[in-house]
Amino acid sequence: MVNIGFICEGYTELFILESNNFKALLNQLGLHSVGVINVQGNGNLLPHNIKSHRENLFKKGASVIFILTDLDQDQCITKTRLRITESENQIIIVAVKQIESWFLSDNSAMNQIFQGDYSFEYPENEDIPFETIRNKYLEKFNRGLVGRNEKKRLAQKMINSGFSIENAANHPNCPSANYFLTKLKQCASIKAIE
Repeated sequence: MVNIGFICEGYTELFILESNNFKALLNQLGLHSVGVINVQGNGNLLPHNIKSHRENLFKKGASVIFILTDLDQDQCITKTRLRITESENQIIIVAVKQIESWFLSDNSAMNQIFQGDYSFEYPENEDIPFETIRNKYLEKFNRGLVGRNEKKRLAQKMINSGFSIENAANHPNCPSANYFLTKLKQCASIKAIE
């Protein structure tokens, strides 16, 4: 088993990384999560803010740390990666535009939620994918996701409906989820070679 750790910017990422489906994927790949740290905002992913989190995960035995963030308003993935700063044994995963675009990419989970044949051709072209899902939910059920913390509710609903990184990565137009899955597989294969 290869020990890995995660640093993420919000609760949606946290819920995904702590979901049973994700843990099963890690187990299947021969990977083990030593922990997930939610820094609560991409501004907290600056190098001076994540240094102690990285050290904490390495002390827990992580060989590699994944940092999961959104592109948000940055013009390109390279700028986002430069803002966070590359470090040894660290892989930066940037969801285009926001992590909720991965939800749009999982046709199976979306079909479960929307009770029908669902597909979204270009999930990473949506500026605010959460709003896209929220509006579709309102249109379909004549109500919102109900209450405060709608983003958290959506994340839980997606996970409870079977959302998986593999499904998102298999979407032909969701390269950021595919990149994440590819990097996880590479971590597993490096250990297999040793």
